Amino acid sequence: MAAMTGPPERSAVRPEPPWALLAELTHGCPLHCPYCSNPVQLVSRGAELTAGEWAGVLRQAGDLGVVSAHLSGGEPLLRSDLEAIVAAADRAGIHTQLVTSGAGLGRARLDRLVGAGLRSVQLSVQHADAATSDRIAGSRSFAGKERAARLIRAAGLPLGVNVVLHRHNLDALDALIDLGVSWGADRIELANTQFYGWALRNRAELLPSRAQLDRARQTVRRRRAGFDGTPELVWVVPDYFDGNAKPCMGGWGAVSLTVAPDGTTLPCPAAASIPGLNASNVRDHPLAWIWNHSPAFTRYRGTAWMREPCRSCDLREQDFGGCRCQAFALIGDAAATDPACRLSPDHALVRDLADAAAERPTTGLGRPRGADL
Repeated sequence: MAAMTGPPERSAVRPEPPWALLAELTHGCPLHCPYCSNPVQLVSRGAELTAGEWAGVLRQAGDLGVVSAHLSGGEPLLRSDLEAIVAAADRAGIHTQLVTSGAGLGRARLDRLVGAGLRSVQLSVQHADAATSDRIAGSRSFAGKERAARLIRAAGLPLGVNVVLHRHNLDALDALIDLGVSWGADRIELANTQFYGWALRNRAELLPSRAQLDRARQTVRRRRAGFDGTPELVWVVPDYFDGNAKPCMGGWGAVSLTVAPDGTTLPCPAAASIPGLNASNVRDHPLAWIWNHSPAFTRYRGTAWMREPCRSCDLREQDFGGCRCQAFALIGDAAATDPACRLSPDHALVRDLADAAAERPTTGLGRPRGADL
C-alpha cells in the first residue's frame, strides 16, 4: 500500500472544544485478543507517560473542555499509579470510566479507585461460555471478569459490558446478552470488530458471514423489545457489510482526542497507522495547540480536504467521508472515500471481502501478539 503522496488542503474550520478523551495509559495487557485494535508496533512500558505527566495532560484537557475520559489500554490496571491518574482527572473536573478486562481487580484496589474519584467501569468479555471466552482472550480470565462484575456492582458503580463481535461469538449473542443482564450491567455494548491494528492482521479469522450478521441484528431487535430500556443495548454496526460509511469518531478532530501511552496525541486511536500524519506529542506541545492547530488534527477536519465523490455528496456533513484509517488500511490512501461506502470507486474491495466471508468453526484463533510488554 502506498503512503500519501502529499497533504490535502487543510481545513480552516475553527473547531469546537472536545468533550471526550481516550487516555491510553499502557499497551501492556495480560490478554491476547485477536480483535485488538491497538497498533502492531506497541508502545513499550518504559516509554509511557508518568502519573505526573498524565496529571498535566488531564489538567489541560479539563481546561480545554473535556468532561469525560475513558482510561484504557491495553490493561490500565497494570499501572500501579492508576489511582493517582484517576485523582488527577477528578481534580480537573473530568468524569472517568475505567475500560478494563477486570484482570487483577480486587476489592481493595477498587475501593482505592473509587476513593480517588472513579465514576464508572466498562468490563470486556469475549464469550458467554467460560472456556470459549478464555480461548478467544488467550488467557484464563473469565472467572476474574465475573468477580470484577460483582465487585463493581457492590461498589455502586455504573457497569457497562463490552463485547467485541466476530465470527467466533456472534452466534452466542443471546447468551452474551443474558450474561450482561446477570452481571447487572446498565449498558451492554455489542461492538462489531473494527479492523485496525491486530484485528486487521487477523481479519480472515474474524470476519463473520452475512447470515450471522442478519441473525444477530434480529436478536438485538428482539431483545430490545423485551427490555424497558435497562440495560441499554448498543449495536455498533459492522464496517464491511452495509455499504454505508460511518462518521470517523463523530468527525475527524471534532469531538474527541486520543492520547497514546507515550503522549502521542491523535484524532482517533488508529490514526497512528497513517504515515506522514506528523502527530504531535503532549511532551512537546500544549494540548490546546494540538487540538486547534496541529497538522494531524487539521488535516482531515471539516470537508475542505475532500475529493469526489465525497466533495459533492449530500452526506458529507454526516459521514465526513467515512474513516480515514480504514481508507488507508484498505487502499493506501487516507484521503480517499472510505471503501465501506457503496459510492466509493473502491467499494468492490470491501464487498468482495464480505461476500467471501463464510462461517467457520470457532477454533483456530491465534495469539496476535508476539510478546507481552
